[in-house]
Amino acid sequence: MSDLRKIIIDGQEVEVPQAMTLIQACEAVGVEIPRFCYHERLSIAGNCRMCLVEVVGGPPKPAASCAMQVKDMRPGKNGEPPEIKTNSPMVKKAREGVMEFLLINHPLDCPICDQGGECDLQDQAMAYGVDFSRYREPKRATEDLNLGPLVETHMTRCISCTRCVRFTTEVAGVSEMGQTGRGEDAEITTYLAQTLSSNMQGNIIDLCPVGALVSKPYAFTARPWELTKTETIDVMDALGSNIRVDTKGREVMRILPRNHDGVNEEWISDKTRFVWDGLRRQRLDKPYVRKDGKLRPATWAEALTAAAAAMKGKTVSGLVGDLASVEATYSLKRMIEGLGGVVESRTDGAKLPAGNRGAYVGTATIADIDDAEMIQLIGCEPALEAPVLNARIRKAWLKGAQIGVVGGARGATYDFADVGPGREALAKLSGTEVSEETKAKRTLVIVGQAALTGEDGAAVLAHVMKLAENSASKVLVLHGAASRVGALDVGAVAEGGIAQALDAEVIYNLGADEIDLPEGKFVIYQGSHGDRGAHRADIILPGAAYTEENGLFVNTEGRPQLALRAGFAPGEAKENWAILRALSAELGQQLPWDSMAQLRQALVSDHPVVSQIDTVPENRLAPLEAGDLGQGDFPLGVQSHYLTNPIARASVLMGELTAQAATLNQPAMAAE
Repeated sequence: MSDLRKIIIDGQEVEVPQAMTLIQACEAVGVEIPRFCYHERLSIAGNCRMCLVEVVGGPPKPAASCAMQVKDMRPGKNGEPPEIKTNSPMVKKAREGVMEFLLINHPLDCPICDQGGECDLQDQAMAYGVDFSRYREPKRATEDLNLGPLVETHMTRCISCTRCVRFTTEVAGVSEMGQTGRGEDAEITTYLAQTLSSNMQGNIIDLCPVGALVSKPYAFTARPWELTKTETIDVMDALGSNIRVDTKGREVMRILPRNHDGVNEEWISDKTRFVWDGLRRQRLDKPYVRKDGKLRPATWAEALTAAAAAMKGKTVSGLVGDLASVEATYSLKRMIEGLGGVVESRTDGAKLPAGNRGAYVGTATIADIDDAEMIQLIGCEPALEAPVLNARIRKAWLKGAQIGVVGGARGATYDFADVGPGREALAKLSGTEVSEETKAKRTLVIVGQAALTGEDGAAVLAHVMKLAENSASKVLVLHGAASRVGALDVGAVAEGGIAQALDAEVIYNLGADEIDLPEGKFVIYQGSHGDRGAHRADIILPGAAYTEENGLFVNTEGRPQLALRAGFAPGEAKENWAILRALSAELGQQLPWDSMAQLRQALVSDHPVVSQIDTVPENRLAPLEAGDLGQGDFPLGVQSHYLTNPIARASVLMGELTAQAATLNQPAMAAE
């Protein structure tokens, strides 16, 4: 039996897979079907009835196209292909009736509703509704919910599509929302009126087709037609989620997800979505030079001259922070190595081998998680390090994948086999003979940075690769920093690791705020926020944040992606590559480019792998020497999910979420 079947849609004969629903078949041929409850990444609810179509030869009533498959359709009397009509009088009347019922209790909030201008109900009422109302009775009203500091609720507008319930239960993995009551008394609510605990809850704002769930921080600050929209890349974790940054004037007003099936599908974490208020606070907007023990404002000429004077004739090193673009890293490397110094990007001490891309990136793609039958997590906590990746692991688990964990897995939203907390469990796994039956399965090993930061990090990585080889698995190295893979691609590593970099007399710190620098060193800090690195600095050069300059970022699977500028840096702050180019001229070691285009030409010439935008190059795994594993458990990868970088620490909202997470994690009292 063929997987394809011929059907007729509005008089057009097409061939579509039998497993498709009618709504998908119509979409495939470009016929738009209105819907509220249907969403292709959620289970089918079939409760809004807006997607009704006429099935010729079927029951004498319209059918819900989201809940009927192509294979369930009956052929015509003489064996003709089954036929669907999407614009017949029956369908038109049915849709008008459904829309009329939906609007019975909907308040007349459009002028003051924050969803105005991008509301599905508004759009579909215009396209498929009628221009009058026959309803004269009082409208129903419900109480608003308190879901926490992120999602604002106006539940009187709710049309009970249950998208939010299905998302939180199926994708986010928290069973905290549901529908109670029947008929007129039906309402969406949370269990015991609690706030949501998921770090992906912001996605229900995008999913809600009406103004029942809106963004609390963004509410009443802008209308969608006032915003300038820029498609770019997120840097809050190493996943490289595709995002859209909406700006009004010079300020970022909100951040939304973009669909990318290979990376983040259409979800983003709450930190990615709501960190934008940190872009406004604690910004460095002018250069500073330390005089008489105090940092004092200076001009760019003074600051660059002072930095060049401090670096000349001294041993110099460079540190690459977690949010630096590939261009800035490459510029720093060329400048520092021109002075005879070294540059180090592995500021957490991870023992990642430079030059062996298969070892520091892995051989798997993020999309490989979807089809995996067995997943082994080693020293990583996806729920805290990359929540969207964690949702993907949950999706594989729901399909039947078995998951094993060695160390970590706090906040996991799936069942797993706890293999052990540390190195002994890894040694046992990597030394175990694997059956041919297991080898035949699609297996995946994901290793986190926490497992690689110890003195025996190289040995841990070698054992992970040995485990992957024994079980015929693919490997994914889960990084924590958006800049790390790109920095390793351009060779920003010192032979002696971070210890060698910290041994120099002058340290050029390119936004590395997650490390304490030793006393007695002269520190030049280039970054966007007044965080730990700036407090320790002798000279501060203000740079642009990730939304304020164009740049390349390579994500955790090794996929180069292009981030575009959405706004301009505040005050006198400059783009990071331009600061390094200006300083190199002061040093008498002028970098050979005057524009971003010239810089990228030099970068691609030296490191062609970063030119393959939005593709994952096939990585070969060179053999690693398996040293001796130490003893003990793997440490925790993330201390506080919402405070991992200077932008997040400047955000008031991230501070609120951290406090809320600490409250939720407290053990329950006996009476509870």
